[in-house]
Amino acid sequence: MSDLFSFESMWENRYSSDEYIFGKEPNDFLRERVRDLPPGPVLCIADGEGRNSVFVAQNGHEVTSVDLTVVGPAKTRHLADERGVTVNTITADLEEFDLGLEKWSAVVSIFAHVPYDLRVDLHRRVVAALKPGGVLLLEAYTPEQVGRGTGGPPIPEMTMSLEGLRSELAPLEFIHGAELEREVIEGAGHTGVGCVVQVIAIKATEDRGPK
Repeated sequence: MSDLFSFESMWENRYSSDEYIFGKEPNDFLRERVRDLPPGPVLCIADGEGRNSVFVAQNGHEVTSVDLTVVGPAKTRHLADERGVTVNTITADLEEFDLGLEKWSAVVSIFAHVPYDLRVDLHRRVVAALKPGGVLLLEAYTPEQVGRGTGGPPIPEMTMSLEGLRSELAPLEFIHGAELEREVIEGAGHTGVGCVVQVIAIKATEDRGPK
């Protein structure tokens, strides 16, 4: 990751103020589809300052939030206290973080933009980490977003497409998949119409029937 630029120092600096740069309210897609998350433990990756993990916890889930920074999880805990819920926070590099095997009922990935090679490996590990019947809920910017100035990574290789995600997340079954333009207003960090991809995908349950 450091070959491109220092993500850690960049995000530590961005999160260092008292302001929540993407606001305290959840991502709109997550808000609309949170009921698609099955009961059980939920992992929120690249969770930043915690707006999404706290929202998932408010909806009755046991939630673990992972972010690269130290200050992001600290702000997550503060927001969780403010909202009267508990979120387990972890500071970890997703390149090295052990997601486990068949551990999570759901994984939430909201604008989790990392270099291509890491993303492919991460998504492979996400698939393995979901329990049978587990759900991935994801929203990310597409290559068409680059240069718009309304949020997202600076290079296309760090964005995602529906076609690419179908490959990276195989054999998950896509119950929702779309590329669209929508207004993304999330604090100062996301500030206008954006080109996004949205996915809800489920891991097949084990076949326990007669052979």
